[in-house]
Amino acid sequence: MGQQSIKGSLALGKAIRLRRNELNLTIEAAASKAGVGTKTWSRYEAGESIRQDKSKGICKTLNWHSFPKENSDASNILNLNDCKKSEAWSQYLANSFGEFAAASFVIGSDILLDNLQQDIHELSSMPKGSHLGEIGTSWLEPDLPPQFLMRYDYNFLYILRATITHFRIIASMGNQIIAHSVIEELALYLIMEESRFFMESIDSNMESDDMDSYSNWVFDIFGDMDIVTFLYSDQYLDDSHPYHFEHWQDAQFYCEPHDPSASIQ
Repeated sequence: MGQQSIKGSLALGKAIRLRRNELNLTIEAAASKAGVGTKTWSRYEAGESIRQDKSKGICKTLNWHSFPKENSDASNILNLNDCKKSEAWSQYLANSFGEFAAASFVIGSDILLDNLQQDIHELSSMPKGSHLGEIGTSWLEPDLPPQFLMRYDYNFLYILRATITHFRIIASMGNQIIAHSVIEELALYLIMEESRFFMESIDSNMESDDMDSYSNWVFDIFGDMDIVTFLYSDQYLDDSHPYHFEHWQDAQFYCEPHDPSASIQ
């Protein structure tokens, strides 16, 4: 079906990133040598599949004869036992929405925190007030609502990282995961989206119900799709709108609590 590709994985993405750093190559330089765009290279390092016709250029750039053997088909099968060992495993999500939803949270939050750290590091060496749009290649900028690009400064990234870390602590305790503010909704939405490339690579091993559980669990938590409707549909929001950046940290939402006995085993 279409162009053949090499299946991506978190392990392969990390190997590409580590090798690039060993060679002291920036993402821009590596992408240029490989003949791909910087955003495309960033996706490879995040674990996305690699088109077969691009693989030679990537290997040549990294001085590899071939991709690491760890990128075998077996390594692309989701290992739920490994996810369950993570400090971010949420028994609440597993019980409420299925184990693939809990795996999505583990994988997505790991990737998102890693990407955040990359952008925070870049902004830390720039003047106060600098934003993601001023970074040569931002890991997060393509995935954030575009209207508020100039608001995504060091302080915002720090708050977003703290929000994700807070959710991981809640997850590790088996407590209910709930979003009371837009930034909490955004954090969970980005976690789900960051896991998508990896989760979709194993679709063939999933039942249809499993696929729904990893791709829709955040909307089940929210009870709506307002975050997509208002932040990702090119609507203009004035500062009185509850989804305007000025209100992202306000506690605005209430969710009916689930039966605690159903959340923890």
